[in-house]
Amino acid sequence: MVTSNASSSIMEQLLNAAGDIVLPKPGEFIDGKVIQIQNNRILVDLGGITTGIISGKEAHDSAGTVKTLQLGDQVTTYILDEENEDGLAVLSLRKASQQKTWERFIHSYDNNEAITVTASEANKGGLLLNIDGIKGFIPVSQLAPLHYPRVNGADSGQILVRLQKLIGVPLLVKILNLDKESGKLILSERAAELEERDSALEKLEVGQKIKGKISGIVNFGIFVTFDGLEGLVHISEIAWGHVKDPNNHGKLGDKLDVLVIGKENDKISLSMKRLTPDPWVEATKKYKVGNVIKGEINRITPFGAFVKLDDEINGLIHVSEISETEISDPSEVLKVGDTIEAKIINIDPNEHRVGLSINAMTAKSEKKSKAKEEVAAEETKEVAETKEVAETKEVAETKEEVAAEEAKEEEAETKEEEAETKEEVAAEEAKEEEAETKEEEAETKEEEAETKEEEAA
Repeated sequence: MVTSNASSSIMEQLLNAAGDIVLPKPGEFIDGKVIQIQNNRILVDLGGITTGIISGKEAHDSAGTVKTLQLGDQVTTYILDEENEDGLAVLSLRKASQQKTWERFIHSYDNNEAITVTASEANKGGLLLNIDGIKGFIPVSQLAPLHYPRVNGADSGQILVRLQKLIGVPLLVKILNLDKESGKLILSERAAELEERDSALEKLEVGQKIKGKISGIVNFGIFVTFDGLEGLVHISEIAWGHVKDPNNHGKLGDKLDVLVIGKENDKISLSMKRLTPDPWVEATKKYKVGNVIKGEINRITPFGAFVKLDDEINGLIHVSEISETEISDPSEVLKVGDTIEAKIINIDPNEHRVGLSINAMTAKSEKKSKAKEEVAAEETKEVAETKEVAETKEVAETKEEVAAEEAKEEEAETKEEEAETKEEVAAEEAKEEEAETKEEEAETKEEEAETKEEEAA
């Protein structure tokens, strides 16, 4: 009896010393030791107080923790339920990882720090990502120049094709907006590169030769990215000769050298042709006024026909120099592909122009040549002025086209982002609910199978 009383006294002392046993509560994080790993179920000892179970989707987090777990490992979990029907605490690795991820996002947002993410899906409005159930969205307008999908006419189908190529690609971004309640983030790749871009823009000088990469090809030119910046090689700066289609002079991702020829705020003008010798320097040595040339008509305009002299040099036969009979349309007499002979009546190397005449080839015209010299010179000047006005108009229209296209893209992106974000959220939620239902059904079947195995054993 003495021994029994002594044992009871010792037990009471131990219980008093231990204090009240506090069971883990839902919503709390708790560390435990892995004591069993079986199929898709992990049992965790929670400090001798109770045992917890992690199963189904709750065993999977973005870090893939379950793949590396070993018996005896310490693991941090999130408590979903104090006790299930088997008397086990219901735990989650996914929720624990999600909380850690949120803490990382909040820290990055509060400290304006950049993070690296990868997109899992794309729509016409931008890129989508899902990290431990936290949804992120990178709008098209927030992509860096290298990844911005520049396509003709803001074609939504082509934009989507370009965006889909970015799925799985690591992107450095900053968080623009964070809503923990709804579990959503708005991210920006442009913001992450802003400091680097501003610094590079400040150092950039007109006349500087740089190495870049083609980021977009449109009707009016080629976009090139370098050092976080993006510039435009206008179609008139691609080559010395006439450029019909910029796509014939490069493809997306090509590396190339360009020359900086203008900088206005964040708009950068580049040139490809000015890094090559000016063929007109040699043209002044090769071609002389009075020479007869033979060439092919390669372009017809309302004011005349262009003749190919060599790869980079075209001569112009003004409409008044095509026929002795007055014509209003050069195509009445000539067509593209015709091979003709013409006399050089004017060369202006500074303006890169060669004036040609078919009329001057006839004997009748030869008699009138002296009388027409001044007229020809005046008409050549008129052609030059006409072309200059046309080119000036083309540049102005291009600027307007770029501005209009950018405005159109921004407006379209904003509308698409709003509409598609809502659609994607709804679709994602429906998708998640369906996936969860399937997982739960699978888990139920698995548990039933395991129960039968245990009963059989």
